[in-house]
Amino acid sequence: MQQMTTAQIRQSFLDFFAKQNHQVVPSSSLIPGNDATLLFTNAGMVQFKDVFLGAEKRPYNRATSSQRCVRAGGKHNDLENVGYTARHHTFFEMLGNFSFGDYFKQDAIKFAWEFLTDVVKLPKEKLLVTVYHTDEEAYDIWANQVGVPADRIIRIDTSDNFWSMGDTGPCGPCSEIFYDHGEHIWGGPPGSPEEDGDRFIEIWNLVFMQYNRHADGTMEPLPNQSVDTGMGLERISAIMQGVHSNYEIDLFQALIKATATVTGAQDLEDKSLRVVADHIRSCAFLIADGVMPSNEGRGYVLRRIIRRAVRHGNKLGAQGAFFYKLVAALAEQMGEAYPELVKQQAIIEKVLRIEEEQFGKTLDRGLAILEENLAGLEGDVIPGDLVFKLYDTYGFPADLTADVARERFMTIDERGFQEAMEAQRKQAQQAGKFGADYNEQLKSEKVTDFKGYDAVQYSGTVVELFCEGESVSELTDQQKGIVVLDRTPFYAESGGQVGDTGSLVIAGGEFIVTDTQKLGNAFAHHGHIVGRIGINDKVDANIDAHRRERIKKNHTATHILHEALRQILGDHVAQKGSLVMPDRLRFDFSHFEGVTKEELIKIEEAVNAEIRANFALETQLMDIDEAKAKGAMALFGEKYDDEVRVVSIGDYSIELCGGTHVKRAGDIGFLKIISEGGIAAGVRRIEAVTGEDAVQYVAQQEKALSDIAALVKGDSASALEKVAALLEKAKGLEKQVSQLNDKLAAAAGSSLLESAVEINGIKLLVANVAGTESKALRGMVDDLKNKMGSGVIALGVANGDKVSLIAGVTKDLTGSVKAGELVNHMAAQVGGKGGGRPDMAQAGGSQPENLDAALGSVPAWLTEKTQ
Repeated sequence: MQQMTTAQIRQSFLDFFAKQNHQVVPSSSLIPGNDATLLFTNAGMVQFKDVFLGAEKRPYNRATSSQRCVRAGGKHNDLENVGYTARHHTFFEMLGNFSFGDYFKQDAIKFAWEFLTDVVKLPKEKLLVTVYHTDEEAYDIWANQVGVPADRIIRIDTSDNFWSMGDTGPCGPCSEIFYDHGEHIWGGPPGSPEEDGDRFIEIWNLVFMQYNRHADGTMEPLPNQSVDTGMGLERISAIMQGVHSNYEIDLFQALIKATATVTGAQDLEDKSLRVVADHIRSCAFLIADGVMPSNEGRGYVLRRIIRRAVRHGNKLGAQGAFFYKLVAALAEQMGEAYPELVKQQAIIEKVLRIEEEQFGKTLDRGLAILEENLAGLEGDVIPGDLVFKLYDTYGFPADLTADVARERFMTIDERGFQEAMEAQRKQAQQAGKFGADYNEQLKSEKVTDFKGYDAVQYSGTVVELFCEGESVSELTDQQKGIVVLDRTPFYAESGGQVGDTGSLVIAGGEFIVTDTQKLGNAFAHHGHIVGRIGINDKVDANIDAHRRERIKKNHTATHILHEALRQILGDHVAQKGSLVMPDRLRFDFSHFEGVTKEELIKIEEAVNAEIRANFALETQLMDIDEAKAKGAMALFGEKYDDEVRVVSIGDYSIELCGGTHVKRAGDIGFLKIISEGGIAAGVRRIEAVTGEDAVQYVAQQEKALSDIAALVKGDSASALEKVAALLEKAKGLEKQVSQLNDKLAAAAGSSLLESAVEINGIKLLVANVAGTESKALRGMVDDLKNKMGSGVIALGVANGDKVSLIAGVTKDLTGSVKAGELVNHMAAQVGGKGGGRPDMAQAGGSQPENLDAALGSVPAWLTEKTQ
């Protein structure tokens, strides 16, 4: 067995299968393309799923890849185990080889055995295999063709050896290859009572897709038998490098040492180092693929991983933000295989640093929320749902909540917290599992020839019809449905460009097209029929030409805008989404601060300068590698054919694009940016209009300015100056009003002292301070406490249908009287709740009719409290 680095193993695997006539396919994005059933790409076959289903054709029928995978949410969630076991990760690489109706069990088994025993030279006696208990064909190949002894072929009759894409869809038996680490490590072979031990480790799973499972559980043979295999790169690397834990391989050791350096940790065996080293991989690659921290979906999972890493970094002794500093070490280890990591290093670092800093503030907020809730809490146990809320909403660790509880001689409801955690896990699993029935999805085997680059009208033949999800032979008057043509000028929505509308004219009537979408390789014209349309009918397809022209202007402007953003804001700008419609364009891009007014002006000027330059657009079909070599920008994670369409605008912009465009840049007219703002951490959005829509927008803005000028008795030239003067005057008046209110409140407060009473030796002031603004209450209480010296204050005021309450307790009395408890006593009677410090607490309510009764109950409450 030879010593190989992780990078060498990855490359040797791809090279081996390339020699076996497999197409080497780059790793797809961690965000599954056009697949709402998966949270993240969690296996090598995900990018080929439509190929296995027959909904997509590729120019090859054998493929190999090293696929980046994340399992940290939904059905596959290893997060809680990461760092504490030898082989759990949030991020891992899956080496795989695939056959789409080409070779099957015999070659799949032969290839796997040859790679393991001849290429990386694992000892044959160290390997054993499993087969599904009824799969005699696989057993025969292993025993009689490969020559594996019978005592090292294990029949398994559980679901572990029968793979399925989900509850429905492609499925079939598996054959797994295990490595025996030796008798010195506890554990038994698969299928034995000791199989959970670490002696026998699965390294490769061969899936033989033979069946299509329906929702009722029945399985029918697939028309084309296929192969899907997967071997964890980290696992095979551990074996090749003679170590037992994945965290001991070269790649992880480099990241662990880098983590120790930035955190100051001394013990390289600390489990927290493993956690951080694992998490930097998933976080960096998720951000590179466009996921940004947020409170929902994929962004929420990313945020949880970041926060877990930060907490473990703090346990290691990290001072200040540290996590982002590990991106450089990761890029050094994996940047050659994944150049996007190097290209987006600055972006990834900034997102992580911002999230780390925000988490620090979040912890402070969590403490404040905890203080508020403890103020009104009865008993000495913090409820589990509150502990969970602090953890789930504010990222506040349960053990930190327990520390705060101990300081107050309290405990936390650990069982209740765990029950809430379990409920969340089940909800996440339900949301993340494969829920779609692929047999119910609309499919078409037809191929539509798109003629819309050069024509707005074209003749075609109806080759397929659908109504309510079913294939039909005709559509009759007023029926809604889908028409598939052999040729069409209608553009089907893709690449951010919306689908065309228009009509299909036939002898028996007219099909009104309201949208055009892709259906595999077919173009689906959605709409309704006036008259009748049937299979094999000849049609004249007419798109809405005026609408298409507006779309073309916006699409071409999007390309120019993209380049202008890169030139003015920096090369880190990358497209994160776009929408090209007739009336406007929307462009999302990576950038980590607001675009200034000055920058927006420069961007708009740069775009319009290119429009005025009026370069002709050039489109070319070329090999994907040739296009990238030419400098064409491609969206990472997008699926491109071997031959791609390259759109160039002079020497200013060159992109891979299948959309429709104007003939010359000048056809756009001009572009006007109408908005810019953030939509997620590190992602900005620009909306703009072009052509006639830009003209109309400018006219509306001029009219608005003219109306404003008339209101301030000026003209367009002087409107800004006059409005500024009015605002300055209003600001001064507001300040005067505020000062007067403070004086009135202070005066009212002084007179209130005369109504104070004494209860059990404590001065108590209770009052309805009608007419006082809510925001003045805090200052009033501070002033009253200073004048009283010692005492308790309870004030309330009703404004409309809202009630504002405040309670103040001087410092010498907070040991026996808590402001939070008092304000919550009053708030409960006016339909509200509140919280705060022991010496000052506020609350709101929605029942002003009960205010006087609530205030009137305070003397009795204080009497009982101080007896």
